[in-house]
Amino acid sequence: MTKVIAIVGPTAVGKTALSVELAKQLNGEVISGDSMQVYRRLDVGTAKVTPEEQQGIPHHLIDICDVDEQYSVARFKQEANSAIKDIAKRGHLPIIAGGTGFYLQALTDNLSLGGKQDKDSEAIRQRWQELIDENGPEWGWQQLNAKDPQAAANIPVQNIRRVIRALEVIEISKKPFSEQEQRTSLDEYLLIGLTTDRQVLYQRINQRVDIMIQNGLLGEARALYEQGGKNLPAGKGIGYHELFPYFAGEVDLDYAVDKIKLDSRHYAKRQLTWFRNKMTVNWFDLVSGQNSINEIKSFIEDWLRN
Repeated sequence: MTKVIAIVGPTAVGKTALSVELAKQLNGEVISGDSMQVYRRLDVGTAKVTPEEQQGIPHHLIDICDVDEQYSVARFKQEANSAIKDIAKRGHLPIIAGGTGFYLQALTDNLSLGGKQDKDSEAIRQRWQELIDENGPEWGWQQLNAKDPQAAANIPVQNIRRVIRALEVIEISKKPFSEQEQRTSLDEYLLIGLTTDRQVLYQRINQRVDIMIQNGLLGEARALYEQGGKNLPAGKGIGYHELFPYFAGEVDLDYAVDKIKLDSRHYAKRQLTWFRNKMTVNWFDLVSGQNSINEIKSFIEDWLRN
């Protein structure tokens, strides 16, 4: 079993910088967990790590697709697992950095993808999540304890994600969770989440969009627009599709830029909701100075030793 670090959190919170710094200090290599950084020539709008920012650290799953290629969560899962194996063979620590929640959950929870059973599973997970949100973690754990005391004894009350997973499996299979062959990942993951005050985060997002405009986002987005724009798989990305109406003469530039900022803020909110509700994350705040990189490094080192 390979131990893997995953750095998650909303856009503009500093995941890239942290992943590089940790890779330098912990002999690691970085795997992008971002669904847009796979596309070649989309550098500014995806906040893709630059060669200078990489500081000599190997990076994986960036610049592997053309803009007209469809990239999927199934492909990400396969290629990320392959990269993890290769990195571990070199004796290095795999570090995933990204904010695409479903991609990361599919990898860390080893979700099977596609088919009716997966759609049923998602509906069941969602229903249990809503019930536990309404009634509390203790209530959810008691539901599991009533159905499968052995499983409940091995799952902490506060591990909501694991409780929901057990309830889902019981409902689908009609058998106790404790008697199942578990579909767990072959690897062990530690999730490090970066967050900060919501208003501070939104200010950082707004500033980053302004910097993207200064650094050539318009040219990058126009090239994508001229290749097919919103009809391309890559054309749905935030930072690009908002500019297409501007190129078509339908809105002015200020409106389009404000729309990028608004969509980016909404996306950050969705990211936080996803990671808090669907994954077990250890949260840190580097932006405010509440935590430090050294604290995170020590936290990881303790986990690696156990």
